[in-house]
Amino acid sequence: MDIILILGLIVLSMIAGMIGSLFGLGGGIIVVPVLTILYDLPAAEAAAVSLVAIIAISSTSATALIKNRTANVRIGLRLEVAAATGAVIGAVIALYVESWVLALCFAMVLIYSAVYMFLRPERVIRNDDAKTADDFVYHDTKTGEDVRYNVQNIGTGMIGFMAAGITSALSGVGGGTIKIPVMNVHMHIPMKVATATSSYVIGITAFSGAIVYLLSGVLDVETAAFVVLGAFAGSRIGLVLLQRINAQGLRRYFSVLLIFLASVMLLRVGGVL
Repeated sequence: MDIILILGLIVLSMIAGMIGSLFGLGGGIIVVPVLTILYDLPAAEAAAVSLVAIIAISSTSATALIKNRTANVRIGLRLEVAAATGAVIGAVIALYVESWVLALCFAMVLIYSAVYMFLRPERVIRNDDAKTADDFVYHDTKTGEDVRYNVQNIGTGMIGFMAAGITSALSGVGGGTIKIPVMNVHMHIPMKVATATSSYVIGITAFSGAIVYLLSGVLDVETAAFVVLGAFAGSRIGLVLLQRINAQGLRRYFSVLLIFLASVMLLRVGGVL
């Protein structure tokens, strides 16, 4: 691979790592369009490389997010069982589906998630109106407050996470485009906690799908190595920004980002790009 292409790949992957870590998406929403549009990789190969990058980003984020108690490890791991199962199913399906179908699926998921986040306001179930005995707390470094919340609808949340796992393997994203709306809107987990928890668990989902791609010979190891290098560095920057941005702003930026990326992918499917 040409040195200019390598440097470009590393820089773009760094941006992907920063955005992925900040929004809890793993970076796949940047890596997949870059590899398919600029580097002309087939959708399945781009998805495979993206999943490897997501594993690196999640591993980088996990230690910091657990240490400051922003990520809800207990709930995240419980939900991840369903997501990992879905990822294996999705990776097998992807081996038999046309590239344009995968790209279209990816764009539709992004649009759905963006609209859902815009139309459904955040509602945190606090201790006084909770319906369950379990409650959690995290420290918001932006406001300086301890936020106590309850987690609702865990059963149906697991169904949403299984759908996220299938989507992750089909499209190459970490599943955060579905996981975050499920946690924030349906399960009433605060936006920053949902983002941090997604960053923590998406590596597990991605690993499940990446193994299938690796064993099938689809994974481009050379490209994956450069993507991981940039994504690792970018994810460190994203973690710093996550602690400094307010939750409402994070929610708005998240939705706008999804709409933009969905538009790019639809133009790609339509042959415009």
